[in-house]
Amino acid sequence: MFRSVVFMSVFMFAMPAWAGDLQPREGWAVYPTSQTYEALIKAVKTAVKSNGLIVVTQAGPTKAAANRGITIPGNRVIGVFNNDFAVRVLETSTAAMIEAPIRMYVTENEGGTATLSYKLPSHVMAPYSDEGGAALAAIAQELDARFLAIADDATKGSH
Repeated sequence: MFRSVVFMSVFMFAMPAWAGDLQPREGWAVYPTSQTYEALIKAVKTAVKSNGLIVVTQAGPTKAAANRGITIPGNRVIGVFNNDFAVRVLETSTAAMIEAPIRMYVTENEGGTATLSYKLPSHVMAPYSDEGGAALAAIAQELDARFLAIADDATKGSH
């Protein structure tokens, strides 16, 4: 009996949390939607392009876990940036470029919907303000506006 309780306790903690558990936090924008996980990924990619940025990277553990026989909620990180912003950031702070591309995060919720979230570019770039100054802050504000436009376009009518 004791072993069963220990096993169940360990198993419960090993269960993946649904993205619905993702809570807004300082420096983040979080958009729960009525879209499916796959539909939201597609909408984000389309919105990135239409707002003048590029999907630079994509990563997520969902498919790799499935290949190992493990089912977890959909989880995709999409790195977003472009060369114009890269050159401009580098003119202000070499160190700040480690943050590029800035990531958007699509997570699957229990019930089949999905959430889009991201750290605000101004929040991501804030640690480099001493080096990058007002110019870097202005670039980060431009990126904040682009990321908001992407989120608005990708989640239109679904949050």
